[in-house]
Parts: sequence; C-alpha cells; structure tokens
Amino acid sequence: MKTFILSTLSVLLFFSCGSTSSEKKEETKQAAVSTTETVQAVKIGETAPDFNLIGIDDQQHALNDLAGEKGAIVIFTCNHCPYAIAYEDRIIALDKKFKAEGYPVIAINPNDPAVQPKDSFDKMKERADEKGFTFPYLFDKGQKVFPTYGATKTPHVFLLNKENNQLVVKYIGAIDDNYKDADAVKVKFVEDAINALQNNTEIAEKETKAIGCSIKVAKS
Repeated sequence: MKTFILSTLSVLLFFSCGSTSSEKKEETKQAAVSTTETVQAVKIGETAPDFNLIGIDDQQHALNDLAGEKGAIVIFTCNHCPYAIAYEDRIIALDKKFKAEGYPVIAINPNDPAVQPKDSFDKMKERADEKGFTFPYLFDKGQKVFPTYGATKTPHVFLLNKENNQLVVKYIGAIDDNYKDADAVKVKFVEDAINALQNNTEIAEKETKAIGCSIKVAKS
C-alpha cells in the first residue's frame, strides 16, 4: 500500500514539475519577445533617435536644435548617482573643450523621481546651478527617450556625428577608463573618438561598457 502511494505521489510530482517548468519557459519566451518588440535601441552607424524634452530653463528642446555644427555628445546622467557625480567635472570639461569644435554636450536625466526623489526636476535645477553646468540639462519625463537609445546606466554616452544632415551614432559607452580618479585615466574614450572623427580616421573603440548606476525605472 505504501509503495502504491509513493508511486502515485512521484507521478503527480513529475507532471506538476514538468508543467511548472514549461510554464516558466513560456513566460520567459513571451517576456523576451515583448522586450524585443518594445525596445529598439540605436546601434553604431544608425541615425540617433530624435527627442523633444524640457530643460532646466523650462523650455522644450529638440535634438537637432541643440546639436552643434558637427554633432553632439549625448550623456544620460543624473543628480544622485555617485558615478555621475564623479564625472560631472569631466562632463563640463568635455563641453567646454568640444562645444567650440562643433560637439556640445547634451545631458539627459532618465530617472523616475518617484523612484529616486533626488533626481526630480527641481533638484536638477539645483544641481546644475551648484556645479555651474555649461550644457543643456534635460528631463526624460515619461522615460520615453532613454530606451530608444539603449541607455542602461548613469552616465552613459552616445557620441553623434553629423553626416548628410543626419546625426549618426559613432560611439556608445563610458567617458573614460577610470571613474574613480580623473588623474589616473589612461584612455579617454569620448575624446579619442571625437579626435578620430576630426582626423577622418577609424575610431579605435566604438563601444565600451558604461560604468554607473542603473536607470531608475517607474514602477508598474
């Protein structure tokens, strides 16, 4: 009798586990399909997605209006992230150096302030004033823009080059190879990419891993 009961339980457990495993696989598959269908991140060589976002000056700004004569340095960043804070002076330096050469910085805060209050629009204004930002600081309200670029971190850089009146993505990734210490940087990814574009040479590293905080997405 005991043998019969144990055998019956084993059969039930087998089918139960099999069904659960199958359901999980199907859910994962559906999630992957959904992600693929809804998120189309821009790639190297493609035209950068346009946007129209409010800036800390309370005005709406489109990408083409902010880009320079040769392109733009679009950086997804924020107020609170230690990595973003560590790079603030370097972002200002990039803007001061390359704005005159046709590649101004355009900073975008992609975080949901309901998840991270320190990244609210009012806090953006305060931070920009404290640090003396020399570039536009925009708010991705509704979080519609950062997924089209494929940004995942703050900071995350997308270097755009103007070609045939289109802004084409030429570099994606980190600003340099040492977020901890600006004086210890060995490779300046963004600067090297811009120099390569200006000299009509191949960019040595077109994509690098962005190091920073995860983007704070609105809770469903």
